[in-house]
Amino acid sequence: MTSIWTGEKVRLRGVEPEDWRAFQRFDEYSADMRSVDMLHPPRSAAGYRRWAEDTEAREGTDDEFLLVIESLVDNTAAGSVSTHDTDQRAGRFSYGIAVGHEHKRRGYAADAAVLVLRYMFGERRFHKCEVGVYAFNEASLALHRKLGFQVEGTLREHEFFAGRRHDLVLLGLTAGEFASYHGM
Repeated sequence: MTSIWTGEKVRLRGVEPEDWRAFQRFDEYSADMRSVDMLHPPRSAAGYRRWAEDTEAREGTDDEFLLVIESLVDNTAAGSVSTHDTDQRAGRFSYGIAVGHEHKRRGYAADAAVLVLRYMFGERRFHKCEVGVYAFNEASLALHRKLGFQVEGTLREHEFFAGRRHDLVLLGLTAGEFASYHGM
């Protein structure tokens, strides 16, 4: 029997208390932090431990959750994926994905995204996924185009960081489009 949470390259799992070290390493790369969210002030090792313990103890819902992306090659935490902004009535949700610096360009983000999309479309009955990607994040834009997302618009000068304003590209993917690219 195969788990729907295991792909060709990664397995998605809950956050464990010992994952704090991996998340601390991920945050050491300011450019990576900016490309998915924003730059946060440094946190102590105790702060990372507390975050991991609190995250592990906090139960998500079937629709909104944070999972660790674990490499099947060496069973290490390679990043995270989370769902948010779920709207059951409208059938929409969003997700965010981040892969640690030393794990980039291995196909982990694509594999993890397909697993989450398959779950949200095939098990939770959502109709559409919407994501926002910073216009300078070419790798993420290419990933989402490869997954079948369509550009739906741009919010100009939407975010401020690194001393200037940045555009946010809005992309969308319907369940039918996903199924035609990846199957259910």
